[in-house]
Amino acid sequence: MNIKLSPNSLLQRMAPALTAGALFLATSGNALAQDAPAKPSANDQSVGDLIVDSGAVGWIIIVLSVVALAIVIENFVSLKRDKLAPPDIIDEIQALFDEEQFQEAMELCENEPNYFTRVCGAGIAKIGHQFETIEKSLEEMGDEESIKLHQKIGWLSLISNVAPMMGLLGTVGGMVEAFNTIASSGGQASPAELAGGISKALLTTMFGLIVAIPVTAAFAFLRNRMVKTIIELGAITEDLFERFREQS
Repeated sequence: MNIKLSPNSLLQRMAPALTAGALFLATSGNALAQDAPAKPSANDQSVGDLIVDSGAVGWIIIVLSVVALAIVIENFVSLKRDKLAPPDIIDEIQALFDEEQFQEAMELCENEPNYFTRVCGAGIAKIGHQFETIEKSLEEMGDEESIKLHQKIGWLSLISNVAPMMGLLGTVGGMVEAFNTIASSGGQASPAELAGGISKALLTTMFGLIVAIPVTAAFAFLRNRMVKTIIELGAITEDLFERFREQS
C-alpha cells in the first residue's frame, strides 16, 4: 500500500522534531557560553599591572620619575626670588649702605646667608680697594653662586635625557625576548607567545616618554625663572656698589 504525503503534511509531521532540536541547540549554546571563561580585556589592566609588565627597566624609570618630582618641588620652592634675596634684607642692606655702616652690613650678610647676601658680602669685603677689584669680586661670587643654582636644576636635565634612553633599552630588551621566543619555537611561535616581549618593549618606551616630557618642561621653566632672578639681583647689586665707582 503506497501512501503519498503532500509537502504540507510532511512539514506538519516534522515540526515537533525540528522544534525539539532547536530548543536543544539553544540550551546547549547557553550552557557553553556560561562555562567558557571570560577573556580579560586589556582595558581592565591597572597602572600597577602595566608597571609590573614593563619589567626591571620600567621600575627604574618609575624611580627616576619620583626623584625628578622631588627635585622639581625642592627647586620650585628654593629658587623663588624671595628665597634668593628676601626684600627686607635688600632694604636693610641698602639702608646700611646709605648710612655707610659697612661693618654692620657685612655682619648682616654673614648672619643671613642667601644668594644676594653672599654676593654682597664678597663686595663689602673689598671696600677700600679700587672699584675694579670690588667689581671683580662681585662677578666671581655671582658666577660661583649661579653655578651652584644651575647644578641644582641640572639633575632635571640629566633625568629628562636618561628616561627615554632607558625606555629605548627596555624596547630593545623586549624585542630580543620576542625574537628568542620565535627561535626557541622553531619559527612556530603564536602571537600570544610574542605578546609579552612586544608589550614590554612598548611599555618601557611609553614610560620613558611620560617621564621625559614633563621633566624637560619643568627644567626649562625653572632655568628661565632662575636666569631672570639672577639678572634682576645683579642689577640691584650693581646699583648698590655704584657709589664706589664715583669715589674712585
